[in-house]
Amino acid sequence: MVLNDQTLISSLTVGELKELLKTFQPEQSCEQTQADYTEKKYVYGLKGIRDTFNVSHATAQKYKDTFLKEAIIQNGRKIIVDVEKALQLFSERGGSHER
Repeated sequence: MVLNDQTLISSLTVGELKELLKTFQPEQSCEQTQADYTEKKYVYGLKGIRDTFNVSHATAQKYKDTFLKEAIIQNGRKIIVDVEKALQLFSERGGSHER
């Protein structure tokens, strides 16, 4: 079948549709695709900080107010912590946390 601007999608076979779609998407390796879809891990509240670093409530509050500020999004009482960024900040600070 010859495809042109007037060809109806409903008249295409699955193979023709696949070939057509390939022309719109560049080839990507599996590693690139997996990296694009890797989701960030978040924890919530002081409990999330306590569990991540295995510390007390007071220490979690201290962490939140000091070196973890860059890894935290806070709106009112809601606290969201980017775990990867928090662990990076912890190790830069000289912590010896393993997780």
